[in-house]
This record gives sequence, C-alpha cells and structure tokens, in this order.
Amino acid sequence: MRKRGWGLTTATVLLLSTVTFSFPIAANAELPAAADELSLVRVQLPTEAMFDELLASGADIAARPRMDDGRLLVDLVLTGSQLDALTARGAKTVQVIQRAGDAQARFAESQRSSQRATAADTLHFLSANWWSSEGRTFLQTLVATTAIADPDVEITVTWTAANGATGSFPLQRFVDAGEYQYHVADPQVLPAQPTKVTASSSLGGVSRVVTPTAWPGATPPPLPVGYQKDFIDAYMTPTDIKARIARLGRQYPNLVEVVDLPHKTQGYRRTATAYLGDPANAAVVVESKQFGDQGPNGWQVKTVNPGKPNQPAQATWRDRVLTVSLATDHTGAVISTTDQIAALISARFPQRFSAFVEDGSAGKAMPVAGPTTMDDGLDGSVSRKPWTVQALRIGAHRDGSRIGVLAYSQEHAREWGTPLVTLEFAERLLANYSTDAATRQLLESVEVFVIPTVNPDGANYSFNDASFQRKNLVNHCTGAQRDPRNADSWGVDVNRNYTVGSVFDGYVGASITNCLSGTYAGTAELSEAESNNVIALAKAHDNIKFAMNVHSYGGYFMWPPGAYAMPGRVTLPRPSAEEAAMFQASAKRIVGAISASRGTVTWPSRTGPVADVLYSAAGNSADQLYYELGIFAWDFEIGNDRWNPQTSQWEGVGFQPPFAEAHAESQEYAEGLVELLRVARDYDRQGR
Repeated sequence: MRKRGWGLTTATVLLLSTVTFSFPIAANAELPAAADELSLVRVQLPTEAMFDELLASGADIAARPRMDDGRLLVDLVLTGSQLDALTARGAKTVQVIQRAGDAQARFAESQRSSQRATAADTLHFLSANWWSSEGRTFLQTLVATTAIADPDVEITVTWTAANGATGSFPLQRFVDAGEYQYHVADPQVLPAQPTKVTASSSLGGVSRVVTPTAWPGATPPPLPVGYQKDFIDAYMTPTDIKARIARLGRQYPNLVEVVDLPHKTQGYRRTATAYLGDPANAAVVVESKQFGDQGPNGWQVKTVNPGKPNQPAQATWRDRVLTVSLATDHTGAVISTTDQIAALISARFPQRFSAFVEDGSAGKAMPVAGPTTMDDGLDGSVSRKPWTVQALRIGAHRDGSRIGVLAYSQEHAREWGTPLVTLEFAERLLANYSTDAATRQLLESVEVFVIPTVNPDGANYSFNDASFQRKNLVNHCTGAQRDPRNADSWGVDVNRNYTVGSVFDGYVGASITNCLSGTYAGTAELSEAESNNVIALAKAHDNIKFAMNVHSYGGYFMWPPGAYAMPGRVTLPRPSAEEAAMFQASAKRIVGAISASRGTVTWPSRTGPVADVLYSAAGNSADQLYYELGIFAWDFEIGNDRWNPQTSQWEGVGFQPPFAEAHAESQEYAEGLVELLRVARDYDRQGR
C-alpha cells in the first residue's frame, strides 16, 4: 500500500472564490445551508500540493493538517461554493464540524495505494505514551525512519497490553514544508495499559522494544473541600466581559485593579456603503469616508436622467441625499458609464464619499437607479464607540515585587470559549483567596495579569453578524476588495501582527498581499491597536516572566518557535536545552492539571513548539513575548477532539460548541492556568 507524504512548500495561490461546481455528496453528510454560508469542515485532500496551495493562498486553516489512515485531513473554514471547488479537484468532505447554524454532521472515506519494499531501514521511537480517559486507555506513538527520502515507507506499530492482548496499527508519514519529520497516528484505543511496543517498516526495518510511558505523568494537588469554582454560566460578549471585570474590581478591591490598556480599538464600527445600480448587471459602490454611526447611516444615493440633451454628468449633495445627474448626448440618451460616475463621486465630494465600480461592471452603461440607503451593515445593537480594552491585575502585592504571569485570550474573535477560561481562572483566584490557603499562598507569591478579550471589535462582529469572524474590524482593503460582499473577510489577524518572525521578515503562515485572507497580517508589524495592547502591558510590567495565550480549538499545548522561513524550513532560533526542558516539564504539569477536571488529555503529538505541532504562524504574540521580552510564552488551543465510541472516531468540537462543552472547557483549562501559577512560583523560588 503506497502512502504519500505531505508538505507545506510554497505554491501557486488557489483562488477558491472564483470557481464553483456542483457535486454529489454522501447521504449521511450535511452541507452548508447555502453556497455562500461558511462552515467548519474537515476535508480530505487528494495531494500535498493542494494543501500547499491553500497555505500560500491564506486559506482559513483552523487546525494543523494530519494524516489519518492514509488520508490527508485539514480543517477549513469555507463556504459551500469553496467546498464545491475543492471537491471538483478531488477533495472529500470528512466531517462538517460546525455550520453557521451550529448543525453538525459527519462522513468519511479512506483510500490506500500499493506497497513498495526496498532495503531495510532503521526505526526509532521518538515517543510512546499512554493515558486513561473516560474509562478508556489510549496509546500514541511517534516513530522516525532513517529512510527519510522515501515517501512510500509504511510503518506499523505492534503493541502488547498488560492483560496479554496484542494488536497493531499503521502510522502515517508527516512531512512539513517539504521535510520529513516522523510517522504518527491519532491516539489508538487499547483494552488495557500497554506494556511494550515495537515498530516495523515496509522496508524491513524493526525497532527495539519500547515500554510506553504514562502521559503526562503529572498530577496537581487535589482541590480542598469548599473550593469555589464554576463561575461561568453562559457565553460572554465583550459587553458582558466588561461588566464582569467591573464587578470583580468592585467586589475584590484589595486584590484586583482594573487596568485600561493604552490603545483604543476602532470599535464595532464600519463605513456605510450602498450599491448604486444592480450588482448583477451594472453598479457602483458608494462608500462613506466616516463610520456609519457618525452620520452616514441613512444617507441616500441616486442617479437621475436630466431629461435634456447634451447634459454633463453632475453630482449634488443636499438634505442627506447624493444625487448624480447622468450625462446625455444630443438625442437626450444617457451616455454615462459606471467608471465615469465612480470617478465623479470621488472627485466631487472627496471628504464625504469614495466610489468604485463593482466587480464585473467596468465600462458598462450607468443605469438610472435609487434612491438607495447607505448603511454600515452591522446588525448588533452594541456600542459603536472606540473600545478600551481592559486587563485585571490580581495579587496580594501588586507592585512588581512578585513574579508576574500574563493570561490573555480571544485574539481571534470567533473563539468564544477562550474568555470563559481566563475569567473563570481570575474569579477562582479572587473568590478562594480568603478561604483556601493554597490560593492565598499563590497570590502572595505571584502577580497575575488577565486580558479576557484582546479583540473586542471582532468578537462583537462574531456574536452579532458573522460567527466565523477571525480578525478585527479594521478594513485595510482597497479598490474592489472593499465591495460589501467581502464584509465577512475584512480585518487583520491580530495573532499575525506582531514583530518577531513576521511575514514582513519573510516567515511563513500569514499574508500581506491579500487583505481578505484569514491570516492577513495588516499593513505593518504592530499596525493594530489590539496587538499593541498586549505588548504594552508586557513591557510596562517587567516582572512578567510567564504568559499563556488562550486560543481554540483542537487541544494543543505549544511554545516557541512559532514560525519558520522558506526554503529550508528555517525556524526561529530554538530555545536552549535548559529552556526547552523547562517548556516540556511545565507543559506536562499543566496538561496534567487540565486532565484532572474531566479526563481531557492533550495529545503528546500536539504538545511542543508551534512550528512543529501546528503550523508556521508568522508574527504571533508568543514569539514576540519570548524572543523580545524574555517571557516563557505558551499557547493553549482549548477544545480537544472528543472520542466518539459509537463511531470510533476523534471528532472536532469547533469554535463555538454547545455551551455544555464550552463550559467544560472553561473549567478544565482554568485548572491549567492555576497550575501555570504554581510553575511560576516554583521557578521563582529556585532563583532563576
């Protein structure tokens, strides 16, 4: 059976939005409700080249792709039309993880190719770990072969369990950016604890016998009787979060300060726009220079026929109505084109309007149209004012004399569960300080900083307008890319806007050429208020030595380096041996604390440097905190895949799972953040 590898080499940009096809789909699957509706879909790609195209195009890749039983799987946020286009090229839908309407469905296919055998290779276990969760035992292994240049090597792991049972499972080749890394498979269910594993390859190689180790091998201290937790009872909008921050400040004045961060965001605001004409035929997009809430919402635009021959085109503004009188020839027929009218509006009222020809309408006759009403397109009733992002500063000694820990969340707007984690964590510390000696000792030893929502504008848009909004609301697009039909793709990916390992310096995993990309990095490093706030807080408090960036979903625990350059997959400098050991040992402690809540275990294969276990994320915040400020910076991806015993599959939970799942994530990952405080305390006690 031949199994191909997959890589992340630079390739031609795939323009998904320009091609649509119809295709049949399995009866047990569900599609997005409409061709233009976004869904989170686990897709099987036919070739590694197709993933390269997706990465280069700035496609919205939700989790690191992986091989599963010979399938190259990637989780994508895309429309029904975009899924059609991929399907027409040979892709298959494996699971509709989440639709905009929160519906879920699943289907899967598998395919194998032929086996090739050559000279024997040497095999080595990079890791072999087992754990128990929800009454089941799981095993995951990573095995490397010396036949790194042979893409067809198959590796099989054979195991023996404590009860005498035996079995085997295949691994899949993992290649990143064109370079072989190892062979791996998703965790396998075993009947009992494994006592030994061996690996064999299609080339004849056989590994030595290895005894799997317990993962993560760390257990937090038990919670005392009367420990207070479970402060989260619903998803929280930025307005809800601001109210919770204010309440905590009032309730615990001796333990917390509310910090207004220095850079106000744009706010839940956009300019007002209107189509003048018929977008399906010929139209001009008219856009206000001001935000819609500053007056332009409700303005009207229209074109008229002057009813006289030989009239020039003219534009007038009166009583909140822009009237464009079209040009006529000697017979009185209208002769204005869309291009001429767009140029006239922009030139006549440059401080009030800009206008451009809607895509596909260039050079067409301008119709008599309107009046049409301008609007910013926002559905929510929340404040339109610039937003002051706030942080909680928590501790018995809030003077910089204690080692500091920063926890921040919701850089990506659609990740609704992440503020629930940081707020649950904060409130546990405050509520238990007076009754729990361990909590009191932590807050005597550590100063804590929490930013529950880094990106409130994008979050408001996600709650009110488009649930899959990833970026902030600042629109840097120009020309036809400002067409309102692209409204759900505007904005900057805050976690690609930092300075270290950025796309501006040649690192992979962000876009600067496509403002509609899900990973658009902005016009420059730190061009956005949101990213500047994170760095400003860290720089203002040099006692901060540890940080956790809380994201979702997928169940990852990561640290720098988070980006690499091509060609050659050249990562940012690796941590020293001592710091790498610190990252790994601390990760095991924190993963162990997370699992104590409901048995959720972050996989060994999803624990490690970002660039190794997820993908290259050029210009992310953890890299800047670590390399520039010397902070041990980690990343959570909450929302671990859940094992479904009915289907015997690992299934994704999505960015906005049913609240019962989001609530459980808030509880277990808050446990992890408390353990991070213990890590910081112990590090400080050792005098490092």
